[in-house]
Amino acid sequence: MADRVSLSNMVFYAFHGALDAERELGQRFEVDVDIYTDVRAAGQADDLDLALNYVHVYNIVKDIMEQSAYSLLEAIAERIAAQIVATFDVIEVTVRVRKPAAPVGGLLDYAEVEVTRPGSGRAAQV
Repeated sequence: MADRVSLSNMVFYAFHGALDAERELGQRFEVDVDIYTDVRAAGQADDLDLALNYVHVYNIVKDIMEQSAYSLLEAIAERIAAQIVATFDVIEVTVRVRKPAAPVGGLLDYAEVEVTRPGSGRAAQV
């Protein structure tokens, strides 16, 4: 059994995309991260030092979104998931990356890619 920590609808202006115009002009992206881990120790002790650091998670996402340029939403989601798994003791992480203004030649709410990756830390063995 796993607990979930979520950061929902983080918004970034970034320069990702397969088209030159997307990489030159930039656009809005939205990111959700669901981290499955064991939060019992933090919850029982009410101790921030035992909790998953939300600020650190946000900064990982922000750095990937704003400091790199990718052609595909898949690549962005993969990099975020990999960095979270490498940084934190998690059972699993799910990352969703949305592009509200995807250039598809018609109207849509957004294009979205979701990836789920297993963790490898102690929490994965609980």
